[in-house]
Amino acid sequence: MSALTRFDPATMPQRHRARFVNALTGFKSANLVGTRDPHGRENLALFSSAVHLGADPALLGLISRPPVSERHTLENILSTGVFTLNQVHDGIIQAAHQTSARYPRDASEFVACGLTPWYSGTLDAPYVLESRLRLGLRLRETIPVTLNNTVLIIGEIVEVLTLASAVGEDGHIDITQLDAVAISGLDSYHRTQPLARYPYAKP
Repeated sequence: MSALTRFDPATMPQRHRARFVNALTGFKSANLVGTRDPHGRENLALFSSAVHLGADPALLGLISRPPVSERHTLENILSTGVFTLNQVHDGIIQAAHQTSARYPRDASEFVACGLTPWYSGTLDAPYVLESRLRLGLRLRETIPVTLNNTVLIIGEIVEVLTLASAVGEDGHIDITQLDAVAISGLDSYHRTQPLARYPYAKP
């Protein structure tokens, strides 16, 4: 193995640093967050920051960027209290990535990017019809991160829609069966393949 080189993110140009630091955590989940504002305008945004926070209650966290400009997703979640999380698969990568463009508030990313809004009747927030794993969430808490002015959004999962064939008898979800993709850095998408699954570890 070659010798490792030391890198200092603090010395890098801003955009170079952003790409570099975003890649440091390795593969991340690719999800589309669906929201609707009180006026009925639909919004869809790509997030790679979803993190499991607990199973009872079932909580997920998302990081929203600093609200120095309009953050339609964050504003919609705060005003309606609900949102959806829709896993990206390899058939909708390009459309999912395009949702990260800065569209004006009155433009629907669903329409602009060729994806289909769908409502389950449980939440007043749009799912992505093309997604094979869809989560409906209610806002439980927001936590400001004062170090960089980001916001941690904590939602409770109240509804899950996916293929029954992908859910094992023990509750494990085979996301490879759903063709789920991962993100590396800001804009690199990857297929995954299972390597191993081990039993619960004990001393």
